[in-house]
Amino acid sequence: MSTPVESLLAQYASDHQNPTNQRIHAICVPAILWTTVALLWAIPAPFPGLWAGIAMAAALVYYQRLSPVLAGAMLGVLLAMSVVTLALYRILGPVGLAGLAGAVFALAWIAQFVGHGIEGKRPSFFTDLTYLLVGPLWVAAKVLRRFDLAY
Repeated sequence: MSTPVESLLAQYASDHQNPTNQRIHAICVPAILWTTVALLWAIPAPFPGLWAGIAMAAALVYYQRLSPVLAGAMLGVLLAMSVVTLALYRILGPVGLAGLAGAVFALAWIAQFVGHGIEGKRPSFFTDLTYLLVGPLWVAAKVLRRFDLAY
């Protein structure tokens, strides 16, 4: 019997069988994750990154419930994205950061829809919005498997 994370990843993988679509998603899913962090970072708050931090913490709680190993991998990814985002925030300011993130967001989504056109299947999140959180796990799981690390 499979675990909940294995079931989610298997369903996500079934919607991403085409190698070109897989490559597009391996690039664009992390890009969209970063843009989400950056756009939340740019929202005015008592200190920069507050809203992004809250969203990342909530996602990590969800990931922890599914797989502590994948949650650890995602913690590392989100911390790295936070470092990059903070640096860009300091260089570009909130408006510049939001503009850059918005442009990357739009391009990454266009690419993903092109990938799904090639695949001939609708994006997984059209079925269940949970798959917006599963996409990053799918990429992380692919990386872990490449290094023969179990999750």
